[in-house]
Amino acid sequence: MRKTNGHAQPFITLDRVTIRVRDRRLFSGASWEIATGQHWAVIGPNGAGKTSLVRALAGQVPVVDGNIKYHDPGLVPPVVGYLSFESHQNLIAREETRDDSRFFSGDFDSFLSVRHLLLSVVPASGFQTPALDRVGERLEIAGLLDRPVRRLSTGEIRRVLMAREILKSPRLLILDEPFEGLDTQGRRRIKALIRATIEGQIPVILVTHRLAEIPSAVSHILAVKNGRIVYQGRRPATLNRQDLERLYAPGKRREIALPVRPQPRVCGHRAAGRVLIDMQQVTVRYGNVTVLDNLNWTVRTGENWAIVGPNGSGKTTLLSLVAGDNLQAYANSIELFGRRRGSGETIWDIKQQLGLVSSEFQIRYRKPLRAFEVVVSGFFDSVGLYRQASCRQCRIAFAWMKQLGCADRAKRFFQNLSQGEQRLVLLARAMVKSPLMLILDEPCQGLDRFARSRLLDLLDRMGRESETCLLYVTHYPAEIPACTTHVLRFEMSTTGGYRARQVTLNSKRV
Repeated sequence: MRKTNGHAQPFITLDRVTIRVRDRRLFSGASWEIATGQHWAVIGPNGAGKTSLVRALAGQVPVVDGNIKYHDPGLVPPVVGYLSFESHQNLIAREETRDDSRFFSGDFDSFLSVRHLLLSVVPASGFQTPALDRVGERLEIAGLLDRPVRRLSTGEIRRVLMAREILKSPRLLILDEPFEGLDTQGRRRIKALIRATIEGQIPVILVTHRLAEIPSAVSHILAVKNGRIVYQGRRPATLNRQDLERLYAPGKRREIALPVRPQPRVCGHRAAGRVLIDMQQVTVRYGNVTVLDNLNWTVRTGENWAIVGPNGSGKTTLLSLVAGDNLQAYANSIELFGRRRGSGETIWDIKQQLGLVSSEFQIRYRKPLRAFEVVVSGFFDSVGLYRQASCRQCRIAFAWMKQLGCADRAKRFFQNLSQGEQRLVLLARAMVKSPLMLILDEPCQGLDRFARSRLLDLLDRMGRESETCLLYVTHYPAEIPACTTHVLRFEMSTTGGYRARQVTLNSKRV
């Protein structure tokens, strides 16, 4: 580490900075010095301003007062690597924009491949292939290179985007929630790559809600809350519990309650009964890739399922068959809510019974609506709001927002919210109509520790006391709701694909 006058040489200095994010000003007069050889983790609750602050470092958010000084002459925004939820969102948005040209040209199969996406950031030279091979091996994406980006799972895309930033040979690497959507092996590989990046003398700034996943090589902590820096300095050996409570917990704790009173049950118990999902020998293929192979699965009322397995094992594809978003449902034997798919039902007949939250849905929800309008749209299963909600529906929508801790964002535009705030709004949207089935694909992505805890308590109560059946996908076993009765586990088979194994949990958990 180089030093000047007994101190580490400055790398980046934020001097009395104020940044503007649309109509809001954040970090009024804040200062932050990043010295050479330091690696920082940025922590804080949802909506604190973490992403806005690091985007300012990357030159993506305007500084309206003060200045950011890059002391390294070669450090300019174009050579800053930046991975975030918005990176994924922008990639999918560009692909959807290209769909129009594909449609008019009749070239329906020319989707962007992983290989072309990655090579687009590597200088044209004889070193392209070796560089791609090295990163591909480190992140275990060699088998994805010739697959279309649109055919990847959330976790697979996250690893591909990480590879893209590494291939840019950045002078600074900013990682905003890089572990979200990744299975255990994927998180381990990202951690190893962060360590290698730090060992290669490239400064790293990590934004995360999962404090246990901060690599040991990260030397400093920056804590932010309500658009202010509340702590900056060397990373303590342990993060004090009381300090974390003050940082994350809101001022007033609200009692967990279901806004809509559940229907009474005989003796207060959930009784398994009517079949909601019946899949027999279901197979889904894309080209030469088999995603689901002869799957048999039955879900009944009174059951709550956790669905677990590695990235790319077929979890999201399975849910897309249930949600009516996958056309291959018509080529298989699938019954939903007592009706066989393809027997004359409409997509709206299916969606009327469902509530859905997933990263894919959040990525594609780009309507210019206020947060409250997004929640109310859940009554009508619409992306956008095209009908007038009743007074009762508005009361229920606001009550769900209160329970999830996002009622104070009701009047703000959805696109102006942070990733975690958006996720809370979409969770409220999924719950407002008390659906027969609630599909939750990694619902805790982007949520801070307090919001995660509150959501899991609310889901547990819903799974125990209401008629709603939960289908819950996660890569974190500790976040499986306590009300879960069954597990569908995707495991690697001897043939190289995945097979689904069903487990019934001890009734004491229910």
